[in-house]
Amino acid sequence: MKTKIYLVLALAILSFWSCSNNKVIELPELNSSNIHEILDVSPAYIFYNPSEKDSVELNRKNLISTTNWLVNVDKRLTMKQAIPKIQFIQNKKRNAEMHKNENAKNYFTCHDLSINNLGFIEFTDVYYYFSAEQKPTIDQNVIEVFIDSKAITITEKTLQKEELIPGLKSILTSNASSSFEMQWDSGLSFQEYISYKELLINSDLPKEVISKKEVVFN
Repeated sequence: MKTKIYLVLALAILSFWSCSNNKVIELPELNSSNIHEILDVSPAYIFYNPSEKDSVELNRKNLISTTNWLVNVDKRLTMKQAIPKIQFIQNKKRNAEMHKNENAKNYFTCHDLSINNLGFIEFTDVYYYFSAEQKPTIDQNVIEVFIDSKAITITEKTLQKEELIPGLKSILTSNASSSFEMQWDSGLSFQEYISYKELLINSDLPKEVISKKEVVFN
């Protein structure tokens, strides 16, 4: 365990060494990533506190608006804990009035198990919503996909994780104009979220059928 932490968390540990307040982030794991190197970056960290499990801390002091942002989220955090901090970071960049770089992107930093090194998932264009507060309007052709830690629900059918991609393909076969909006249980861990994102990214589903709007429900 220590070997993995030191390998994937070197940036986080070094960033806080000078503050005499060393903190550790356990990065979410991927089986394999398509992105392994990003240039011109600045990091943000979203920490999990094991002694106070409802405590979430964001450190964004080193973020530069014109760079690519690497967002390091502890995999033990729940969606309810992590997403508000992620929304805050995204809005800071989207609403920046000066020193804006339209080509700069946002990535989640992960531990790619296939190479035992860093891998990344882009989320630049994803918009997160909490269903109780700001649920977006659903188009008639958009099908909601509800995901919690136990099962997936699509059009009142219950599926297991390994059935997700075949299930979406089956719907597209009967209705090619459909698209899917992912709705995540607020209690889902960030690790579980990333594992589903990897599944969707690595599938051969057309990219445009997965909505850029993602909802967190209670």
